[in-house]
Amino acid sequence: MTQKKPEPTSLADALTSYLKQAGLVKRVQQAGIIEEWAELVGPQIAMVTAPESVTPDGILRVRVATAPWASELSLMSPKILARLNAGRSGRVKEIRWVPGQIHRGPV
Repeated sequence: MTQKKPEPTSLADALTSYLKQAGLVKRVQQAGIIEEWAELVGPQIAMVTAPESVTPDGILRVRVATAPWASELSLMSPKILARLNAGRSGRVKEIRWVPGQIHRGPV
């Protein structure tokens, strides 16, 4: 009687399984928002903002070039939140718009 060997698991499947078991899927999806920021909010907003962090409880901190832009974006928060959260289980509940100098890393 020959025992059938299990099929190898792809790295992507193994990583997905690990993230689920470790309870990290939500955090990875939240972190993805920072990585995808420019695509999610569009070039005009991306040009004057820089996402900094997302807390485990869903608060996104975004640096904004000027106080007037911060005020304008705070009015747009519901629409931006809807875009950020579309199709994610790791949701952002609130955006904190923080006026100040934007530091961009090397491209």
